[in-house]
Amino acid sequence: METIISQLGQFVVHIISSFGYAGVFIAMAIESACIPLPSEIILPFTGYMVFSGHFGFWQAIIAATLGNLFGALVAYYVGVWGGRPFLKRYGKYFFINAKELAWTEKVFERNGEITVFIGRVLPIVRTFISLPAGIARMNPFKMAAYTTIGAFFWCTLLIYIGQKLGENWDSLKPYFHRVDVIVGGVIVVFIIYLVWKHLKRQR
Repeated sequence: METIISQLGQFVVHIISSFGYAGVFIAMAIESACIPLPSEIILPFTGYMVFSGHFGFWQAIIAATLGNLFGALVAYYVGVWGGRPFLKRYGKYFFINAKELAWTEKVFERNGEITVFIGRVLPIVRTFISLPAGIARMNPFKMAAYTTIGAFFWCTLLIYIGQKLGENWDSLKPYFHRVDVIVGGVIVVFIIYLVWKHLKRQR
């Protein structure tokens, strides 16, 4: 896991160093489209680029936020156009049954706005939150608005932290990798819980 996270970190540094603001946009779009490219590395490194004078602070935040929004919209429309039929047919292989799918849709019908907003500032959840929003057919304008607000706060916070770390980036970079190893561990535990819950229900 740590080797994978380290390679992802190198990929993030390469893409941002090579493509500038466009690299920030692309990396954050990938992270927001249900592909776990860790923003806990993307954004602090972007902050380091602000510190070193390569990026402007607000320009970096705008690029990251727009990338997050773009990726979220991709995941959202995947959910709208194909997510529900796919999960209805193959959900059992992912331990998702019709009852859980109905519950997900109900949550977004009742609390969609706050669910998306809070999800955007939570590790792990922020990567996947747009897909169930699309499956639940949440209002796309509200989804986009709350995604933008939540992403703006998240991007501002982590870019600011990266900027303040400044010259200590290289020495502190391993700690960002360790954070993502912990996040990865949480994902594994959550998957194990879903498997256990599914097996228990089958009995």
